Amino acid sequence: MRSALDQTRWHQRITPLFQGFDGPLTLAILMLACIGLVSMYSSGFDHGTRFVDHGRNMLIAGTILFIVAQVSPQRIMSFAVPIYVTGVALLIAVALFGITKKGATRWVNVGITIQPSEILKIGLPLMLAWWFQKREGQLRSLDFIVAVVLLAVPVGLIVKQPDLGTALLVLFAGLAVIFFAGLPWKLIVPPVIVGMIGLVLIVVFGDPLCADGVSWKVLHEYQRQRVCTLLDPTRDPLGKGFHIIQGMIAIGSGGVLGKGFMQGTQTHLEFIPERTTDFIFAAYSEEFGLLGNMVLLAAFAFLIIRGLMIALDAPTLFSRLLAGAVTAIFFSYAFVNMGMVSGILPVVGVPLPFISYGGTAMVTLGLALGILMSIAKSKRLMQT
Repeated sequence: MRSALDQTRWHQRITPLFQGFDGPLTLAILMLACIGLVSMYSSGFDHGTRFVDHGRNMLIAGTILFIVAQVSPQRIMSFAVPIYVTGVALLIAVALFGITKKGATRWVNVGITIQPSEILKIGLPLMLAWWFQKREGQLRSLDFIVAVVLLAVPVGLIVKQPDLGTALLVLFAGLAVIFFAGLPWKLIVPPVIVGMIGLVLIVVFGDPLCADGVSWKVLHEYQRQRVCTLLDPTRDPLGKGFHIIQGMIAIGSGGVLGKGFMQGTQTHLEFIPERTTDFIFAAYSEEFGLLGNMVLLAAFAFLIIRGLMIALDAPTLFSRLLAGAVTAIFFSYAFVNMGMVSGILPVVGVPLPFISYGGTAMVTLGLALGILMSIAKSKRLMQT
C-alpha cells in the first residue's frame, strides 16, 4: 500500500516538469538526433569513441534543454545583461592574452580553457531582445543605432581573432532580432544592394582578384583564399580545393538512394576531410543519397517552421524576438554548413546541428532549444 502511495507521489512530482512541453518541437529534435547518431556511427567508425561521445554530448544537451525549459522567459530575460557583459569581457580578454591555436586566438584560460565567442551566440540575441523589450512602444531610430552598436562590438572582436564563421553566425542571430523588432525596409534594402553588387563583382572579376600577390585589405589572406577556392576549387585540387571537391564527389556519388549504410567509399576510404565534423553532410549524402537528404531537410524545415510558429504565438516582445533569433540560428547553421559542403558557400567551419561532432556546439544548441521550449511552454501553461 505504501509503495503504491509513494509511486503516486513520485508521479505527481515529475508530471508538472513535462507539462506544457511542445510536442512538435520535441518530435523534430528527436528526428534530428536519430539522424545524427546514425550518421556518426558510420562516419566515425574508426575515430575511437566518437559515436559514444556524440551520444553523451546529446544527453548533456538534452539535460540542459530540460533544465532551461523549466525557467520562465521572464527569468531568462534577467540573465541577458550579465551574460552579454561577461561574454564581451571574455572576448576582450582573448584579444589581450588569449590562447593561440593554428594561427587563431580564440580561447582564454579562466581555470578552464573556453571559447567566449560561443557564449555570444546566445548572449547577443538575449541582450538585443532585452533591449527592445525595454524600449517597447517607444522605438526610435536611435534605439536601432544602439542595437547595431551592441551587435558590432562582439562581432568585431570575433572577426579580429580571426573567426569569420562564428562572427557570421553571431551577426546573423543579432540581425534577426533587429529585423523582427521592426527595422524599416529603407535601412535594409541599401546594404542588401551593396552586398549583391559586391558579390557580382567578385564573380565577374574573380580571376584577377584571386591572382597570386593580390591582397584584399578587408579580409585575412586565408579568408581570401577560401573565397577564391569557392569560385574555382580546381585552382589547388590537392590543397585548398580538396575539401570542396571531395565533398561534391561524395554528394554526387550518393545518387538518389545512396550507397547504403556503412557503404560510403569516399567516407570509409578517408577521402572526405573532417568527415565527422564540418563535412559530415557529405558522408551522410553519400550513404543515404537524395532521398536521405530530403528527409534531413524536412526535419530541419519542420524544426524551423515550428520555431517560427512559437515566435508568432509568444506572449511578449522579448519572447517573440528571442524565439525568432533562436530559430534563425538553426537556419543559419544548417544553411551555411550544407552550402559550404555543396560548394555554394566558402568553407567557414560551421557544424551541422545534431549531426556534426562537437561538445561545445551541442551544448549551445541544447541551451538554445531549452529557451525555445521555455517560450512554448509558458504560452501553453498560460492557455491552460
